[in-house]
Amino acid sequence: MSEREILTNYVYKIVASIIQNGVEDVVISPGSRSTPLAYAFASTKDIQVYRQVDERSAAFFALGLAKAKQKPVVLLCTSGTAAANYYPAIVEAKYSRIPLIVITADRPHELREVGAPQAINQINLYGEHVKWSADFPIPDDAKQTLPFVERHIARGVNIAKSSPLGPVHFNIPFREPLLIDFNEQLPLATFKGSFIGEITPTEETKKLLINIMNETNKGLIVVGELALGTDLRYIWDFIRKVKWPVLVESLSNMRAKIPDDCKQYIITTYDALLKSEPYREKVVADTIIRFGAQPVSKFLTIFITNSMPTNYIVIDEDPMFRDSSSVSTHLINASIGKWLSELQIELEINNDYFSIWRANEDMAIKHIAKHVESETDEGAVVRSLLEQLPDGSDLFVSSSMPIRDIDTFLIPTDRDIQIFANRGANGIDGVMSTALGFSHGRSDRQLFLLIGDLAFLHDVNALIATRYQPCNITVIVLNNDGGGIFSYLSQSTIKEYYEDLFGTPTALQFEQVAIMYDMEYIQVNKLVEMKGIFNSERTNPLRLIEVFTDRQENVAAHRRLWQQIHSEMKQ
Repeated sequence: MSEREILTNYVYKIVASIIQNGVEDVVISPGSRSTPLAYAFASTKDIQVYRQVDERSAAFFALGLAKAKQKPVVLLCTSGTAAANYYPAIVEAKYSRIPLIVITADRPHELREVGAPQAINQINLYGEHVKWSADFPIPDDAKQTLPFVERHIARGVNIAKSSPLGPVHFNIPFREPLLIDFNEQLPLATFKGSFIGEITPTEETKKLLINIMNETNKGLIVVGELALGTDLRYIWDFIRKVKWPVLVESLSNMRAKIPDDCKQYIITTYDALLKSEPYREKVVADTIIRFGAQPVSKFLTIFITNSMPTNYIVIDEDPMFRDSSSVSTHLINASIGKWLSELQIELEINNDYFSIWRANEDMAIKHIAKHVESETDEGAVVRSLLEQLPDGSDLFVSSSMPIRDIDTFLIPTDRDIQIFANRGANGIDGVMSTALGFSHGRSDRQLFLLIGDLAFLHDVNALIATRYQPCNITVIVLNNDGGGIFSYLSQSTIKEYYEDLFGTPTALQFEQVAIMYDMEYIQVNKLVEMKGIFNSERTNPLRLIEVFTDRQENVAAHRRLWQQIHSEMKQ
């Protein structure tokens, strides 16, 4: 068999195995050493190919696509620093539990660490930020090679798909020449399939949970961002039985289309309420049950840490459970599933405790809803945006202030509005790229991106992807000329260095960026201009709305809102 035939068989076996294990999408950045695999993917009809020349952006694009489709996505690049540019997105994928199949092409073994061009040490390049890493053999005609490759692909995809979801890395070396023969049919699979079970608690664990809840006088449920594919029906069933106040983060997507018989239990304004120390002391709980990740709210974390509940039960699909405050008392290692609906429990409401939460939630919602009438800050802009989002919309949100404003100003709605963000590592890098990838994974829904000016600048290269495949997105940039979140922190009190080190103003506006990428551009200078902004018919699938705001005004308006809420609190 010729070298070209061996190489052809090798790369098509990889592609066939990836498809056999349920992968539907690949994001490719161009490069020489990855040529054989790029050709094999591009010539295969059973997998969707996306392109992005910037590897850093490509990796976040793949992450967004995997997040939206709730399935692994392949990421392919050439050797050298191209592979290193994947690192930020891989870190995010690990901590946000997103399945990525990262394939880095490599120089052959004889060109490693000898000064060859575009050759860096790629073995275990991503360290502990991937769930598993494998260095593949050079393509050859040994009988064991293709069966080994096929099963290693199955292992990697299964590891990425098993709880907790996350990235895996295949490093694949190729010798020149790099051209292949194009095959119309993929090779038949000899490995037939994998079957991954659901993680459920034992009967003994379920009895323990029931006993703790039966003995609880003051109980709370906290719901953060949930694992991909979570069926919310099981949590709603649990809430109906338990009848405790439920603090739901915006990223839980449990603030929209709440079942009627669960609405009374849902608390969305907890961050504003828990900013009050007397209130935190008043609502100390005996038992807290948390589903999903730790929510964004700093004051919820302070509340849990300071109150040290007798029982703080974390329900997590990963035995390496998340507990940044180190106050958890129990882990239930389980996925959210049918077992929650089957729990034989029916609790009575503690009317006094429940009423405090309910009354203050209702009061705070009124103030938040009226904020758009009395203020013109970013909070009012966000509230106006949330009021106008069309039914069936997805809102992707940047870290820093945008996600905090969404958490504050998203009150319960009957519209189908879902919120997403990169909250694994909480960075502002790659947000645009992730949103663009996400838009392809849920193309049946309208996607809006809410982002600050620095985060937008940090990832403006993401828009290169719009030149290679159709994209549909509305980007709302809150331009306060700098890092707005620092205005709320202690750094803002050191005036001498604040603007240079934290405010970091750029004096940039983005109309020319919109022109460069053929985007519709809308400039908003006053809050009144936000009204009806989504009513007009769209002729361009790419839209950039730049909203100019003032950092100092934002801080003052937010603090007025919190003061109004605290002044009317019922203790």
